[in-house]
Amino acid sequence: MNQKRVSLLLLFSLLITSVPESASATTDQTTLKLIKTITGAIAPKSVQASNDGLVSAHNMMYRHSVTIYDAETMELKQTIPDTVRLSDFGYSKYSGRYKGAPVEGAFSPDGEYLYFTNYAMYGKGFDKEGTDTCSPASGYDKSFLSRVNLAKGEIDAVYPVGSVPKVVKVTPDNKYILVSNWCSYTVTVISVETQETIKSIKIGRYPRGISVSGDSKFAYVAEMGGNRIHRIDLDNFALDYIPIGSNPRAIELSPDGSRLYATLNISGKVIAWDLATNQAVKAVSTGKSARSLAISSDGSALFVVNFRSGTLSKVRTSNMKVIQNIKVCAAPIGVTYDSVNSRTWVACYGGSIKVFANQ
Repeated sequence: MNQKRVSLLLLFSLLITSVPESASATTDQTTLKLIKTITGAIAPKSVQASNDGLVSAHNMMYRHSVTIYDAETMELKQTIPDTVRLSDFGYSKYSGRYKGAPVEGAFSPDGEYLYFTNYAMYGKGFDKEGTDTCSPASGYDKSFLSRVNLAKGEIDAVYPVGSVPKVVKVTPDNKYILVSNWCSYTVTVISVETQETIKSIKIGRYPRGISVSGDSKFAYVAEMGGNRIHRIDLDNFALDYIPIGSNPRAIELSPDGSRLYATLNISGKVIAWDLATNQAVKAVSTGKSARSLAISSDGSALFVVNFRSGTLSKVRTSNMKVIQNIKVCAAPIGVTYDSVNSRTWVACYGGSIKVFANQ
């Protein structure tokens, strides 16, 4: 090989290795491809990525379990029953064993715990299970939030919350646990330090989705029975709101905190809201009954499951256009994005999980 050719090859090699990381494809430039269908003793209402190697599925009262998967291999690591002895945690008026009904989950920022809400509790003393149509006047039983110690693989704490708790989030600073209570019309605020409820905040009809700003200063809560996103100042718990549109269900914030995205369930749309100008940016139709929502770690793509359409939609955030629409299963209900492996996990209520690569 002559010297000139060697020099050209070296130059070409340097050019390739010097391409900046920012030039790599963003998530909205990739395509969703099904790589695995997970089945078994599951009926997942939701899925949640820890973004450090785990994905959890929360299997309601149909399976009374939380299943935990290896995010890379997509293999089942552990099945954790939702059954507890409430008296073991200081609730002495409850005797015997109690089953729960896992709805949604949230990993703690330190990676030590998984929290999950229970739609209802089953056992002595619980005889008025909540329903999807309800109010605080209905008098339905209150429920509990459970905490899984991930190292031990068992429930090691429970927290009393409202009636029919739905979404749980942990603030990024690991200071508060927030739970939306569907039938109580409230959000429960639990202190991680004291392990006690410090506030119950009235929201309105059917609070559901929760998102917390990266600096842990604000929490946003969707009032699904109305048309507002409530913003909670986590310093003083003062409230204001965003007039987002009818029937908001799920919420995600952009990584830089400048935009809020929400699914509008009845209209089947996803809307982007500019938090600086406090104005809507754009809404896009994705399918019938837009339910759960996830965002890629680079903020370039949204993933939304459309329950009655049976589809998963991928939306480019820069222009709020649907760039991919996939028939996924009969009743897709939950979705999460695993940033470590750039995969999108979809919970199918009928008893499966679909895993998609973004490639």
